[in-house]
Amino acid sequence: MQKQKVNAITRRDFIRGSLTAAIGASLAGTKFVQAGEKPSVSNVIVTRNKAVMDNELNINTTVLAEMLDQTMLAITGQKSVNESWLSLFKKDDSVGIVTTPHLNPTHKELVDIVKISLNQIGISDKNIKVSNKPENCTALICMPALKAHWLTGIGTVIKNYIMFSGRPRDYHNQDSAKLGEIWHLPEVKGKTKLILVDALHPLCDKGPQVDPRYKWAYKGLIAGIDPVAVDTICLKIISTKRDLIKGESWPLSPPPLCVEAADKVYGLGTSDFKNIKIQTIGWKEDLLLS
Repeated sequence: MQKQKVNAITRRDFIRGSLTAAIGASLAGTKFVQAGEKPSVSNVIVTRNKAVMDNELNINTTVLAEMLDQTMLAITGQKSVNESWLSLFKKDDSVGIVTTPHLNPTHKELVDIVKISLNQIGISDKNIKVSNKPENCTALICMPALKAHWLTGIGTVIKNYIMFSGRPRDYHNQDSAKLGEIWHLPEVKGKTKLILVDALHPLCDKGPQVDPRYKWAYKGLIAGIDPVAVDTICLKIISTKRDLIKGESWPLSPPPLCVEAADKVYGLGTSDFKNIKIQTIGWKEDLLLS
């Protein structure tokens, strides 16, 4: 398969949907999945609090727990925090928390608070795993950290299950468009009940070594039920931050084909901004969503 050149593809191209040809080239021969009926609007919650981290990037766990509670209430529309968790998880669920382990890892403090929240609705510690074995789980929480990635453009929600494939190298560069197929594996499909992105201290440029110039204290959580909608908002934040750093358009390379393909090919959710409702909670400075 001949790979497309990516140098001329900009973030604006992505937003306008003109990556269709590149996605098509990457997915030549792929069996398209018939998507189910999508909701007319996908809700994405962006919760931020300036006090959640100090100047040394230490986490205030009390503030972080409050942010998580606010996020869950907004996602579910329930009247209490416990009811919000019980609307997504059953007491007898075996829950896999799927984090980002490397490059820009999910904060342990957030993982611990999620575990406590699950405990409070009756799910015991033995049934909560930070898991890379989805077949042992009845429910999954997709809990990546917000980051760009040098092989897939963006390395947040859709990419977060790459290790479940058993062959992660097959999903890098422009073949990242195929990342959505992992979400249809029998041991994965239908199990993801919550998307919760750690956007406390994101990374907006590549790797494999982290360059501190491209990390910043966003001090946020980004959450929803639709993985594509959440990743679309993550991509917007990363892309806007990159442009601000350069003072001009600074597109991701390789382009983040996986997000649009997760919508148009694999039917996992919506990547169309018109069909995404963003609810912001808390600190509004430098939201990077305009």
